[in-house]
Amino acid sequence: MLITCINPLRIYLYREGLARFATKEYVSPVGSNLGNLMMHLTNYAINKESDDFVANENAEQDDVGHKRSLTAIFKIIDE
Repeated sequence: MLITCINPLRIYLYREGLARFATKEYVSPVGSNLGNLMMHLTNYAINKESDDFVANENAEQDDVGHKRSLTAIFKIIDE
């Protein structure tokens, strides 16, 4: 969503977007795992360095990998 004006209210809603996932399973932060950025952040620049990172090589399969389309995520939620 992009709000370009408050008065009058002008909002642009985009139907598509990008969902990013961390490459390590999330565990609540404690002292021993605070440095595990691949668990706590979904930043592509960080996670692409992980051995567990799965890149999507095919735009037609937008439900694969650690970066997925919102359409693919909504399909999973609807199931």
